[in-house]
Amino acid sequence: MDIKSIRQSAFAMPVHNPAYPRPPFRFLNREYFIISYETEMDALRAVVPEPLKPENALVHYEFIRMPDSSGFGDYTESGQVISVRDMEGRLGNYTHSMYLDDEGPIAGGREIWGFPKKLARPKLSVDGNDTLLGTLDYGTQRIATGTMGYKHRMLDIEAERAKLADTPNYLLKVIPHVDGSARICELVRFYLRDVTVLGAWTGPAALELHPHALAPIAELPVKRVIGARHVIANLTLDIGEVAFDYLAPAQANAQTAKKSNDDALELAL
Repeated sequence: MDIKSIRQSAFAMPVHNPAYPRPPFRFLNREYFIISYETEMDALRAVVPEPLKPENALVHYEFIRMPDSSGFGDYTESGQVISVRDMEGRLGNYTHSMYLDDEGPIAGGREIWGFPKKLARPKLSVDGNDTLLGTLDYGTQRIATGTMGYKHRMLDIEAERAKLADTPNYLLKVIPHVDGSARICELVRFYLRDVTVLGAWTGPAALELHPHALAPIAELPVKRVIGARHVIANLTLDIGEVAFDYLAPAQANAQTAKKSNDDALELAL
């Protein structure tokens, strides 16, 4: 390969046989089971990266089935999302942890956007006849179990669509240098696009988290379950943008913040 062809064709590893295609990615019949719970504020402050700030003591524990994902195939994931206030004062989501069972979205999610993905065995199914069941196993150990009454009450579909489509999502992306230091250290922002909610329900819910040295989800302990929702949607995972560069001079981040504010104002007008 000559230098020109490398520059033109390279976008992922391995160069001759990438683990995933180029984004964006389209998801059909994506199934969310989200349990919102109250945790310790000090624990949240310890894991939410500045300049984001925890909005409240809520964590959203997710089990997600993706049976039809362009480029990624059929897989399941599970993890924790934290409600935050961003640099422009908007309410957003910060993804703290993710565990899934498919190499392509692990590699692509980490390398492109900075999703905090690790290999594990999550599952989402209907248990018996009346219970939505989400589980997460790390190795041989069961570390998360979530349950909800199956489709007890319908939710407002437009409200659920707005939650998915209008909320900025944040990730802390780190790519190491060859010497082991950080070559890239960025706060990435992305949105979900072309969202259509096919159904949304709620019901009584429970969540149990267990400590694990390599999957420390229980470090955000469950104090009280606030609510749960079960949502099925079609959507596109769009490309991201750098919201804050931890390795850049402060002036560069100020310019990035100004551009973000200008873009938001233009959209509002």
